[in-house]
Amino acid sequence: MNAKIIFTASIALLLSANSHAINDEYRKLLERSGCTQVSEMQGCDIHKTKEENAKAMATPKAADDATIPNAKQWLATASSGATVAKIQIDDKHQVWVNGKQVKSSQSGGAIKFKDGMVEYTIYPDASSNKDSVWIDNDAGSQGPITAK
Repeated sequence: MNAKIIFTASIALLLSANSHAINDEYRKLLERSGCTQVSEMQGCDIHKTKEENAKAMATPKAADDATIPNAKQWLATASSGATVAKIQIDDKHQVWVNGKQVKSSQSGGAIKFKDGMVEYTIYPDASSNKDSVWIDNDAGSQGPITAK
């Protein structure tokens, strides 16, 4: 009897896991638009083309593009080249993601912080030979962070 319950629960678990996958239509919209799931949440329109989204991003500076005095600029990008986040870190290691200040911590020469489901790790010292990266734990995607 217990074996039947475990078997049934296992099948239900497997079937429910597939329901969270990106469907083919949504994937095509993402590819056409140049958006990622992360950039879509930040205003990238999946119903526009890559060119239209690039033009919209090039419009006059928004409040989240404001520069923080004495802050180093970083850019988190997706594999498609789309911007995931604009990051600024000042001399006191205070961090802003898309103009919003976030809490950060330092560990092993890295500055670590989180914005929503995305975790960022930046190595400000270029001599560390470690790559700065972002990881979206919800979407399962990741990409590089580079100094501007």
